[in-house]
Amino acid sequence: MTLTNMTSPSVTANAILAEESTGEMALLDSNSTKPTRSQPSLAQISRAQTSDGDDQRWDAIVGRDSSRDGEFVFAVSSTGVYCRPSCPARRPRRENVKFYSRPEQAEKAGFRACLRCRPRSLSGNPQSDSAKEICRYIEQHLDEPITLDRLGKVFRKSPFHLQRRFKAALGITPREYADSCRLRLLKRNLQAGDDVTRAMYDAGYGSSSRLYEKTASQLGMTPDKYRRGAIAATVRYTIADSPLGRMLVGATDKGVCAIQFAHSDGELIEGLKREFPFAARKPDEGGLQAWVEALLSKMTGKELSAALPLDIRATAFQRRVWTYLQSIPFGSTKSYGQVAKAIGQPSASRAVARACATNPVAVAIPCHRVVREDGSISGYRWGVERKKALLELEQG
Repeated sequence: MTLTNMTSPSVTANAILAEESTGEMALLDSNSTKPTRSQPSLAQISRAQTSDGDDQRWDAIVGRDSSRDGEFVFAVSSTGVYCRPSCPARRPRRENVKFYSRPEQAEKAGFRACLRCRPRSLSGNPQSDSAKEICRYIEQHLDEPITLDRLGKVFRKSPFHLQRRFKAALGITPREYADSCRLRLLKRNLQAGDDVTRAMYDAGYGSSSRLYEKTASQLGMTPDKYRRGAIAATVRYTIADSPLGRMLVGATDKGVCAIQFAHSDGELIEGLKREFPFAARKPDEGGLQAWVEALLSKMTGKELSAALPLDIRATAFQRRVWTYLQSIPFGSTKSYGQVAKAIGQPSASRAVARACATNPVAVAIPCHRVVREDGSISGYRWGVERKKALLELEQG
């Protein structure tokens, strides 16, 4: 092979490159007289990037991509609910979906958190988050049967899988956790002087035999012996006139624990003794006066600007009822059925009535604002006439 033959391909390639370069220059020259195409604006670029990001988010929702949980939430305009990307609920229509970086933004826009996927509970550890959600559910339903089948249906998991993950996270089963919660509540109630029967039911136990079986070994003694040896708190009290007759206000160091009404001071003191049989009951020396004045102001037609600090014992169900009662607007009423529906248990009207009847702090928790379905006034722990008087003061 000669030198000429070896160099000819290089010459040919250079010639081709020269022709292409010349052609490109000519093309540029020919286009130099034409108007140049405008560059996209920053707003256009931003909209394009947002559109691409929303498409990716929508893909994550369709695929229930749990790896995107915590990065954003999506809200559904047709339901008013916002969820995490991996929510097991049925997928919404794309045009009804809005995206938010954080749950707070979705709530500010008027959406509420999904009860199935609980988007606010995310901490970055799915197993820990799931265990915490189950714990909160158990704590709120101690007075109801809590089985693995029920938990599985609520959290959309097989009972076996749910228990295995729960135990891996906490070291105990859901049933053992429920038992520990009941025992803790029972001890607190017995220490406060409740009789064994009331302490038993308030802690969510279904029968005295079950109570003794499960607690005697854990307490190291029978519940009655534990109760008698418990050291109860000191309850200070004061008695004053009110539009409803004589009023007693009792309080511990943590807050108001009793608000009662009667015709005489003797009845009130006896009632306090029944309510707190093992407490050290002492007349107050002026420290409760501000709370008395606040209650009197409320009863004479002026709503409290701030809630009184309360120190009251309650089952999970009672607490749900009492918390809702405090949200009923001043001068308004709700039926027992409406309250039951509002707390998520529409068939529990009678249980709502019992919770109202056991309210230890009248007026502060306004159980007088709950009436019958037809609007008529029903029973009241301190007498129907007092209930009627309270409603007239508020509505007048």
